[in-house]
Amino acid sequence: MLRVVKARLWPAVIFLIILSGCLGAPMAPMEQAPPPPPAPAPAAGGQPDQALLEDALRGRTLGNAEVVNLSDRLLAEGNPALSDEKTMARLEILLLKAQKNPDKVNRPVILRNLGIVHFHQGQYKKARQELQDSNELNPKDARTHYYLARLFVQQGEIYQKQGKQKLSRQQFKRAAIEMEQARKLAPGNPTYKQELQPVKPRGQGR
Repeated sequence: MLRVVKARLWPAVIFLIILSGCLGAPMAPMEQAPPPPPAPAPAAGGQPDQALLEDALRGRTLGNAEVVNLSDRLLAEGNPALSDEKTMARLEILLLKAQKNPDKVNRPVILRNLGIVHFHQGQYKKARQELQDSNELNPKDARTHYYLARLFVQQGEIYQKQGKQKLSRQQFKRAAIEMEQARKLAPGNPTYKQELQPVKPRGQGR
């Protein structure tokens, strides 16, 4: 009888020994998932100006200071945007919208930049009025004087072609005065050290 009991207990004992061995064995470390890749760094300079301009026209709200900074960059001398009609048209809309909001600090630059846009669009009468209004608000802006000088040269060329020599000389003289003022206000700017070139005719009288 005892032998029968021992015979029946052996399988249970063996099972417990095997089980305890399994439980005591060290577990293999779990494989960790690789860390997520770092987020891409923003492009240098933030959002491209053309994209920002388009977003602003689609409803993105920009403060007047942001409009001034954006338009200053797009209207910088040498920027290809100056000769891009589509960009100038979009910038005109944005500046006209900003002009409706009273802002004494940014108003002179908004007017000046509108004048620059209209100058490059060939709308010289509008450009002159806006630049003169800007100059009244801030007579110490070199770029306003520079573009007034360009406008006086352009008008002088027109009078010269019409045979109105006296009026032509008056315009060239005014251009020289404005150019000298720009040089005094920004003596380190190489653009103002150059001689002004005649403006190519583009929608005269608009």
